[in-house]
Amino acid sequence: MKAHAIRIIGIDPGLRKTGWGLVTSEGTRLSFIACGSVNSDEKKPLAERLRQLHDGLSDVFRLHAPDEAAIEETFVNKDAQATLKLGHARGVAMLVGALHGLDVSEYAPNQVKKTIVGSGHAEKAQIHMMVRVLLPKADPKTDDAADALAIALTHAQHRGVRKI
Repeated sequence: MKAHAIRIIGIDPGLRKTGWGLVTSEGTRLSFIACGSVNSDEKKPLAERLRQLHDGLSDVFRLHAPDEAAIEETFVNKDAQATLKLGHARGVAMLVGALHGLDVSEYAPNQVKKTIVGSGHAEKAQIHMMVRVLLPKADPKTDDAADALAIALTHAQHRGVRKI
């Protein structure tokens, strides 16, 4: 019996750039579909920037019709204002998934690193190298897109094991 191909979108939220990466998972086989980022205009008010992220991600969801979505959990840092803005962008990304009828699974940054590289404290360069090893046809142009592909790969590995 052949496994059904599942289209998974990974999202790396950010107010300036929200990365997205789409893979298919068919049994143990993973394939690259597309990746990119949605940008907001730093000169615009916060509400307008969030609308830009919403509209851009909505276009990606309509174009690629993912079956499942995954997002990175918020990394809380010392700058409370930056963490709050990241939370806004993350909320928009989760809302877009929900509006398209998808459950959105969440993964901690260390879990993504451990799944992709084998160490929860891996550097970005190591993650990006492993994304290219696991998805040879992928050529993410931004760090955000590479991170989003890592999130999608993490979900492919853990789907059904951990759903939030």
